[in-house]
Amino acid sequence: MKDMFDAFEKGHNEFLNALNDSTAWTPSARFTALQAQATELSNLAELMGRGLGKNLTKITETHKERWQKSLWDFNQAMESMGRTQKAGGLFGAWEDYWKDASQRMVLTMDTLRQRGDNFLEHEEAGCPPVLKYDYDVVLDGADLPHPSCYSLLKIVPPRDAYCREHKPWKRPYIIIDPRAGHGSGIGGFKPDSQVGVALRDGHPVYFVAFSRMPEKGQTLADVTRSEAAFVRKVMELHPEAPHPTITGNCQGGWATLILAAMNPDLTGPILLNGAPVSTWSGRVGENPMRYNAGVLGGTWNAMYYSDLGHGVFDGADIVQNFEMLNPARNYFGKYYDLYAKVDTEPDRFLEFERWWGGYFLLNEAEMKWIVEQLFVGNRLSKNEAQLEPGVNIDIRQIRAPIIVFASWGDNITPPQQAINWIMDTYTDEREIAIRGQRIIYMIHDQVGHLGIFVSSKIAKKEHTEVTSTLKTIEALAPGLYEMTIDDYEGDLLEREFTVSFHERTMDDLKLIDDGRDDEIPFAAVARASEQQAEFYDVCVRPFVQAGVTEQSADLRRKTHSLRVQRASFSSLNPFLSALPGWAERAREQRTPAAPDNPFVELQHVNAALVEQSMDLYRDLRDTMYETLFFTIWGSPYMRWFGRPRQPGRTLKGKDEMRSLPPVQAALMHMEEGGFCEAVIRMLILLAESRGTVRRDRLERSARVLNQDEPFKSLTPDERSFMLREQTLIVEFARDQAIEALPKLL
Repeated sequence: MKDMFDAFEKGHNEFLNALNDSTAWTPSARFTALQAQATELSNLAELMGRGLGKNLTKITETHKERWQKSLWDFNQAMESMGRTQKAGGLFGAWEDYWKDASQRMVLTMDTLRQRGDNFLEHEEAGCPPVLKYDYDVVLDGADLPHPSCYSLLKIVPPRDAYCREHKPWKRPYIIIDPRAGHGSGIGGFKPDSQVGVALRDGHPVYFVAFSRMPEKGQTLADVTRSEAAFVRKVMELHPEAPHPTITGNCQGGWATLILAAMNPDLTGPILLNGAPVSTWSGRVGENPMRYNAGVLGGTWNAMYYSDLGHGVFDGADIVQNFEMLNPARNYFGKYYDLYAKVDTEPDRFLEFERWWGGYFLLNEAEMKWIVEQLFVGNRLSKNEAQLEPGVNIDIRQIRAPIIVFASWGDNITPPQQAINWIMDTYTDEREIAIRGQRIIYMIHDQVGHLGIFVSSKIAKKEHTEVTSTLKTIEALAPGLYEMTIDDYEGDLLEREFTVSFHERTMDDLKLIDDGRDDEIPFAAVARASEQQAEFYDVCVRPFVQAGVTEQSADLRRKTHSLRVQRASFSSLNPFLSALPGWAERAREQRTPAAPDNPFVELQHVNAALVEQSMDLYRDLRDTMYETLFFTIWGSPYMRWFGRPRQPGRTLKGKDEMRSLPPVQAALMHMEEGGFCEAVIRMLILLAESRGTVRRDRLERSARVLNQDEPFKSLTPDERSFMLREQTLIVEFARDQAIEALPKLL
């Protein structure tokens, strides 16, 4: 049965010709058109049914299990209460609980007061980075020819922690944090963070931070230029070291991709942690955040809120969207955890809230670019994004190895969004090899979004192994690989992991997703968003801007609900003046109730029921969002409407790719070279025959290529070129490559 849109494709059938000739509309042609539309409607119904069924099944199973557990816990609490009553201790248990609960409430309220004070202090200081480490400012982006609010910091190794001595040949690390409403520093937020792992291994570590207010007229092109200047400065400070490794966290990941694509000669390996690059991707029934633009509005929203801010977009609005993603956790769960564990939780709570409550601003041009070209338009993964008119960002220009770290537990950047750009950018895995590229991906089973780069205990081993593997990763033959941690030995604190790299194809990447038909409606959203933005820009924006002043914009920011929430519960509030004294007395007289106190058990049951009810609301809301999205944007007409924005690429066969200039140039030099070319060719043949490369073998190859003559005398670029050329020879003329080895030797 023909697809409706294939029917419109010239040369595929006679349907398009029939459109140009009204006399050609035979009953058969009309039936073909109706048949195609019916097929599209059937596919849409199947997609919506699959999503609805998956959502309802998940809701039913999850909440049934949680409800049964709450009932069981309630019964246990009531039985405990009955036993306590029979023993004559119920009133005493109530007194103990009431005293404990009152003290916990006072201490919780005082912790919230401290959070408010920290917020005001942080704002007054200009929201500096929340790094756990001391640092020196190396370069300020405001002093560059194209000013930006970014700056380059050098991390000072802590004296009280073991760190290997820095060597001049050690590769520097540069970490770029996300600028998505919050401030910088989350990548160095804890001792076991990315910063800590690299410092302990003796690498110089630099951090790209940013200030709260962007420079006037700042664009993302200016930001990219600043980041490139930072990399050049680091290279200047470490002339004996290889090109620096760039680590991009979340939104800093796509910024890192842009940096490397626009400056392919600057970076060493780049590491993308939970980076949303292919923003339309996800699984039906699992990833509701991607539907926001189609349900709540596209680019015009960013333009409107920027106009209300007098040309500046308030990051607090982005943070509020993040909080709505999981309201039970953000509006109840974290506060209940603080209340229930008030003797141990306040320090961790206040530390995290200092970062979470620091709201940063973006210029209208920056925010519009992010929404229009990335989240709604999905142009970066299609190599269509432009920093400036006429300057396309082509990810295929990146020459450094790319390591992608994603997780199934990430509800903000699911693995599909972190990885599907590879399929959209490259024809297939052979093109990756032909371009001399190495792309390695790794998917964790459970760590959450922040845990990927905050470095929770779950992800610590991955950061350690990635840091260690980066030393040898350039010895891999060009291609697509999956990195897996296969086994481990030793105690938890000194555990050594066995890491291997498995060659993968685009078909392997497709298995990560449940199909990509669900991405087609996003093209209609992108086209509609462009038209809405044009209408707003011409017909609405002049009236909005006429009613906004710098003072009104500042007032709106100060009265934002998230800021008011924190400021109103600070020491500025006269009604809280007695709270510090009460809290001090509560700490002195603190008498926690016993864990088996029946009233404590009932408290936990009630809290679980409240959180479950909020989660049920969230799940039903997300189900409604998904159903509404596909109802509006998934119809045959909307699929046709969005067709100009759908990704499309010409898949070349191996014979066609053989004619490409880089391949022909490599094949012409098949019998040229000597010992170096022969050894590299044999290493590639051995790796290809295995299909899997263990890290110990990779380390041996790296030692050969970096420490043994005559390879040691080669520059990194010469080694990289030789590896790329020999890979092409083995790929396209394997038998001849083997036969030519005696001549090279």
